[in-house]
Amino acid sequence: MSPRKDPGKSGLKIRLIILGFLFFSVFLGFLIHLFNLQIVENLLWEGRAKAVSSRSEPLLAQRGLIWDRNVDKPLAMNIDSFAVHIIPAEIKPLTPETLAPALAAVLGIPINDITAKIPSSWTNSWNPVEIQDGVSYQTIVQLAESSEDYPGVGWSSKPYRWYNDIGSISHILGYVGDITVEELQLLYNQGYENTANLGKSGVEKTFDSILRGKEGRIYRTVDVKGRSQSDSEDVVPPENGLDIVLTIDRNIQELAEKALGPRKGSLIVLKPSTGEILAMVSYPSFDPNKFAEDGPVSFGKLSLNTDFPFLNRSIQSGYAPASTFKLVMMAALLGEKAVDPDMTVDCRGVMTLGNREFWCWKKSGHGPVNLKEALENSCNIYFGTVGVEYLGIDTISKYAKAFGLGSVTGLELDGELKGIVPGKNWKEEVYHTPWTGGDTLNTSIGQGFLSVTPLQMADVVAGIVNNGTIYRPRLLKEVRQPGTGAILEKMEPEILRTIDLLKPEDYKFIQDAMRGVITEGTGVWAIYTDSVEVAGKTGTGEIGLDDRWHDWFVAYGPYQTENPDDRVVVVTMAEASDSYDWWAPKATDIVFEGIYGHRSYEEVIEEWRKRRVWWSWDNKELPDPGITYIPIQKEEE
Repeated sequence: MSPRKDPGKSGLKIRLIILGFLFFSVFLGFLIHLFNLQIVENLLWEGRAKAVSSRSEPLLAQRGLIWDRNVDKPLAMNIDSFAVHIIPAEIKPLTPETLAPALAAVLGIPINDITAKIPSSWTNSWNPVEIQDGVSYQTIVQLAESSEDYPGVGWSSKPYRWYNDIGSISHILGYVGDITVEELQLLYNQGYENTANLGKSGVEKTFDSILRGKEGRIYRTVDVKGRSQSDSEDVVPPENGLDIVLTIDRNIQELAEKALGPRKGSLIVLKPSTGEILAMVSYPSFDPNKFAEDGPVSFGKLSLNTDFPFLNRSIQSGYAPASTFKLVMMAALLGEKAVDPDMTVDCRGVMTLGNREFWCWKKSGHGPVNLKEALENSCNIYFGTVGVEYLGIDTISKYAKAFGLGSVTGLELDGELKGIVPGKNWKEEVYHTPWTGGDTLNTSIGQGFLSVTPLQMADVVAGIVNNGTIYRPRLLKEVRQPGTGAILEKMEPEILRTIDLLKPEDYKFIQDAMRGVITEGTGVWAIYTDSVEVAGKTGTGEIGLDDRWHDWFVAYGPYQTENPDDRVVVVTMAEASDSYDWWAPKATDIVFEGIYGHRSYEEVIEEWRKRRVWWSWDNKELPDPGITYIPIQKEEE
């Protein structure tokens, strides 16, 4: 008889089996779900990630316009254009070696211009890298039609800078260019991005923070072909840059440019009552619009040009001031009461100091001359004598520095030279030799180690005109709201220095002597304008070559006026790079006649030709300031 099975135990076993099966089923389901999460969905999302991505692109701000003081036509403006960029992480199907030649062919640029901009970690970068700006609409259409061949390549609107009627104002305006890697590293924390245009020189650089505005951003989802995958976009709008108004008068700038002509040098027109620069010409100049066309090529050619067109000779070149320095000498003599103005020195054309002879420009001599006559006739013997015997180099240097020589003026442009005001210690430090009496004599007539910029000499004249007050020269007049033209900020005159070494009657004496230069002295054969009374001083600087002189003329007008705002200072410096033609006084004459006679350059020249002044015409054609040099006989200083 077999034993009976316990029905209770049998049911328990069945229940355990069922329960185990249920646990197993749940565990199996968990494993399947885990597999799905880890493998299947990962593959799915990876595929989606390849097809869809989130893209952030910059929205460029419009750069502010630059106006002259008349605010009738912008000097610098923006022209609509396009920029092509790549997002490196989106171009995996192509290698850089394949992409660069293909894209370079479409854009018409060297392959190196592309490969140099792609970062070494290019496959991991989602930041757009600008490849080329100034791209035409036709090129963008060509890229769009073949967009599948250029994954990761995109484009956006990017205006480029354009300068109107640029001429000689290029040194003032400067130019803009793409930000470099080095510049971006320095400026990244100031909101600059790798797509930014940056002021490289001139007021474009000085006031870049005002002009550039602030970039916006656009955020959207796109597929691998760059197509939007969402109806909505998140947009942070850009903030456009502000406009600036310069102190420059476009009409006076053009007049001054033509007056100087194709002569290396500088011509400055300044308002002494405010320090405003009305014109600042430096020749030769350059055309920054070329940089928008073939940037590196044009820039490279200009950089290698031996005429140095990038050099702003108004503030970045130092010259011996020659006889224009006699204005400072006269101030020192009067301020120190070193001589009686009526005391005479007998100029016989030459003087001896030690074992050296020093000659006056007038070899036959001027005879006995007092202080006023010495300035009017630019007598080297008089100023050499009083410089050595009555002043000395320490006093001369003190007055030169009081007028601002040896210091920058603070004009809102880079690269301004301080110049050189020599002295005993200076020569010991630089040349390791002692100062001599001959050094003092040379300094007294504006030669030797003395070095100044044309703008510094404009300040010297302004100080004399203003009875010792010199306002800081400036180019910025106003900051304005773009579009409306509302004035946001207006610059006020700022006193740079006050020269209290002289009395008002001393300044009046110098002013009268400067007027005498024009009516009775060395300027009588150069200044013919009858539209305004001019006071000034000639200067010719020796450079050690026969028939070659640096040619100066510094002046102001009107000589007498009840309204100081009517006055301008004009300083012209023509380098001795061509046959001597004593052009500086004539260029100055043109400017004064143009401003106060309300005439164009061509009208002034035609009038002078009819009156047969300046040149012996001999049936010559009207001089073209951009082509012809007018040879004339050397005039005495």
